[in-house]
Amino acid sequence: MGLNIFNEKNREGKENLDEILENSIEIEEDLMRTYLITAERIHDDDELKERLENFAEGNAKRTKQLIDELNESKEK
Repeated sequence: MGLNIFNEKNREGKENLDEILENSIEIEEDLMRTYLITAERIHDDDELKERLENFAEGNAKRTKQLIDELNESKEK
């Protein structure tokens, strides 16, 4: 009986983790799009445009890492 309670809590914890990872992926993707759209609109400040593109690249890398974590979590 105790084992069933542990498994239930573990499953809830995993579902919470998956939800957090999915929400984080959405946030990172939204930020990435925002940075890229903003960078595309900048025509008079190459340095700012490059920084925004670098921010977007960072978000893309974090998104990939979060997707990998989510996939790994779902495999368990």
